[in-house]
Amino acid sequence: MTAEERKHRLESYLQKVEFASLEELSQQVGVSTSTVRRDLTVLEAAGGLRRTHGGARIVTPKSDEFAFSARDTHQLDEKEAIGRACAQLIQPNQSVIIDAGTTTFHVAKHLEEKSPQIVTNSLPVANLYSAAGRVELVLSGGVIYPRLGVLVGPLAVEAFSKIHADVAVMSAGGITLDGLTNSHGLLIDIQLAMMRAAHKVIFCLDHTKFGRRSVSPLCELASVHTIVTDGKAPTELIEQLRGKGLEVIVAPET
Repeated sequence: MTAEERKHRLESYLQKVEFASLEELSQQVGVSTSTVRRDLTVLEAAGGLRRTHGGARIVTPKSDEFAFSARDTHQLDEKEAIGRACAQLIQPNQSVIIDAGTTTFHVAKHLEEKSPQIVTNSLPVANLYSAAGRVELVLSGGVIYPRLGVLVGPLAVEAFSKIHADVAVMSAGGITLDGLTNSHGLLIDIQLAMMRAAHKVIFCLDHTKFGRRSVSPLCELASVHTIVTDGKAPTELIEQLRGKGLEVIVAPET
């Protein structure tokens, strides 16, 4: 692969995922991170992307696929039902890590009466409870991606490596019998730190995530305690997941 082909592939990949770590980009083109770093410097000078701490992001994405506001209009009724059902699993005054997915945002909407301590990298969740007297809110550090409404990068990972929580409420891009996947590495690094920090791990997944594989592996089923989904999720896969020892809760329709 020539240097020009490599830079084209890097830019194409970033158009697809919006942002990525140096390690992730290195794997995509099969060269060292130092070579990727030099390629990114050239691409940044051309104005197509911007370097960040530990990676890079595209300046003008072609699609709103990963934008929080766009994604939160998909399966809205199902996400609300999942949010209410998952909130019922949280006990009063528990400490709760909340992932930056749109479905987990709907969980957060139903937690105020539980008076929880919430730890998150989600800007929408932080905005939701920024003035709530009954909720103690801890926001991780990191690089802000406004379109995603998320804090990412090494500082965000470090924040979750230094805490312990009762519950982590997570999202993912897909689930199969082989495990869970998500869209790209910078999100996964933080999610793994969140899961390690929690006593119990709950994934909130609408029916479109069942049987789907996203870009990158996130975790095996053994790392998950509970899955909350909606009534349109495939019954066969639900039963197979239960057979693997997972608790699967199907949220009642509203």
